[in-house]
Amino acid sequence: MPDEELPEEDLIKDQPEDSGPGETVHFLIDIESAGTRLDTYIAERIPTTSRTQVRRAIEAGKVTVNGVVVEKPSWPVTPGEQVEIDQLPRAPLEAKPSAIPLAIIYEDDSIIIVNKAAGMVTHPGAGISEGTLANALVHHLSSQDLVLPRRGGPSRPGIVHRLDAGTSGLIVAAKTDAAHLNLAEQFQDRRVRKIYTALVYGSIEEQEGRIDAPIGRDPRNRVRMAVRPEGEGREALSLYRVAERFREFTLLDVEIKTGRTHQIRVHLAHLKHPIVGDSVYGGGRVNMIREPRLRVALAKLKRPFLHASQLGLFHPTSGEWVTFSAPLPADLLEFLAAIVSPTPNQTLMNIFRR
Repeated sequence: MPDEELPEEDLIKDQPEDSGPGETVHFLIDIESAGTRLDTYIAERIPTTSRTQVRRAIEAGKVTVNGVVVEKPSWPVTPGEQVEIDQLPRAPLEAKPSAIPLAIIYEDDSIIIVNKAAGMVTHPGAGISEGTLANALVHHLSSQDLVLPRRGGPSRPGIVHRLDAGTSGLIVAAKTDAAHLNLAEQFQDRRVRKIYTALVYGSIEEQEGRIDAPIGRDPRNRVRMAVRPEGEGREALSLYRVAERFREFTLLDVEIKTGRTHQIRVHLAHLKHPIVGDSVYGGGRVNMIREPRLRVALAKLKRPFLHASQLGLFHPTSGEWVTFSAPLPADLLEFLAAIVSPTPNQTLMNIFRR
């Protein structure tokens, strides 16, 4: 299952608006980016360019910070600074309406909570223009004669955060600009609670733990992310708790306090317990499984065993704290059933009720 080529940070912020020919892209430096090299900062947010291309643009005087040309790629950015960079002309992306079924968990006049299916990209970009969650949401909202939110831009109207294409589970979208602004502030202030269910290889000794390790682009492969030394990555914090233990695997509940690209997958791989089914960060662990029954089950799993199972937030209109949950989808339940003894036991029944 291919991942989205766009950055998969949980909160959609510091991302350039969809630009028309000759427009300039603007960024506002956030607190978490303090001290990051200017070329690194820009390259992470414009994934269609390489760091070398960004460096050349900076050295050519095409990048300004607070209106002043900065020609040093190593310039450390400061929170609150405005960064501008000229972009090559490109056609603006727009999420066209498409009648794609949505698994709606909750909906009112302000927000809609969707249980995203694995394989669905969150919004158009990087050569993907159809079949995304944004396409489906535009169709759904248009059918209600609603004016689409302008915040988020034409390619992602109302979308505040996103999930990897291979990750299933809960995602919230705003139906009004006011709701979008409120939710974006909640994500940025880390007031939204996001819990994922993940199955990893091996047995994690601790019943619960904390992974506090910066994440940045893998210097050897820009498609991947990696835990980086302090100063070369952005702060990332994940909390985990063991939900169930199996002979070859451990089922975890993982709460992310930050929203970095591929955060859970990178952090768990860093612990030497990569997510089952993750071909990018799995480190070849699938080849260490020798039991035929488990190898057959692994061959059938076509994506990472990662599901956004719980979401809590303050309702943007009422201010009330609301929580939502989504059970494991059929493909993940099928895998769990396959790795447990053929006769269902109480452990498996408990998981089915999650």
